[in-house]
Amino acid sequence: MIQSSIFNITSKKQFEQRALEVFRFQTKNCKVYHDFLRFLKIDIRGISNIKEIPFLPIQFFKSHKVLSSKKTIQQTFLSSGTTGVQSRHLVTDLSLYEKSYRNGFSHFYGNIEDYTVLALLPSYLKREGSSLIYMVDDLIKKSKNPLSGFFLDDTKRLSKILQNHKNSDKKILLLGVSYALLDLVESQQFNLQDAIIMETGGMKGRRREMIREELHTILAKGFGVNEIHSEYGMTELLSQGYSKGNGTFKCPPWMDILIRDTEDPLTLLSNGKAGGINVIDLANINSCSFIATQDLGKKHDNATFEILGRFDNSDIRGCNLLIN
Repeated sequence: MIQSSIFNITSKKQFEQRALEVFRFQTKNCKVYHDFLRFLKIDIRGISNIKEIPFLPIQFFKSHKVLSSKKTIQQTFLSSGTTGVQSRHLVTDLSLYEKSYRNGFSHFYGNIEDYTVLALLPSYLKREGSSLIYMVDDLIKKSKNPLSGFFLDDTKRLSKILQNHKNSDKKILLLGVSYALLDLVESQQFNLQDAIIMETGGMKGRRREMIREELHTILAKGFGVNEIHSEYGMTELLSQGYSKGNGTFKCPPWMDILIRDTEDPLTLLSNGKAGGINVIDLANINSCSFIATQDLGKKHDNATFEILGRFDNSDIRGCNLLIN
């Protein structure tokens, strides 16, 4: 019953009602989350507001099976594992993920069939279990466009499609890891105007790290566009936030973020203050919908948010205290 209503949320009040329903469901059905709350001595029956809900540290996806369902696991999504042990998101209902990213894309960008979807994601294609590749592959198929596809090393064919985009009645959507997009604009310049260039991160170990403003300035100039779009998602989530420029993201109606104090993970901060990002993802009903990430961010009064960076090892001590 809860699942069928997740993607029909139209108001903040509905979101909060569904979130509390999911919370109660997961406290009964997700052993890891139940034990975590018990360790914190949380009175589950006393939770009446989403701001009172404790968030499960994301590190649990590396060390435990985070499940609220007894159904057969259909897919295991794996993180890149650049910092050691990989996170594992055990998905028992892939249709929830598909509904989430399809409805999310439609919410922000319209009908996928209006696009030529071009994917420049070499580092993701070379490893198994990527939730991003699963999503993009499906969007490519849903576009029903013979020009849509993945471009691992064939940047010559990709460049030709980009250069000829004005001759098509389809919009261009180019998704790429940061270093691959930089490689492309360093080899040639484009004038894509209304195309959507969406970077998905992925600089670590490939190039020097640079701040978002520098990266987006270089990419915008190289592709000939006014703004660079971004996607905010991760292995442990089944939903994504999107930025259409300026580094400010929005969530779909079934997802929201809250900002926590970096010194006290159970204390939330008001809008405008920087802290740790807590994510509510109701599509995660079969795992855990309330996740304390290792990202730093800031939320604004208009419900948009920014990503400011990541915790270093010393900054996550608050979460570690909850895990130990």
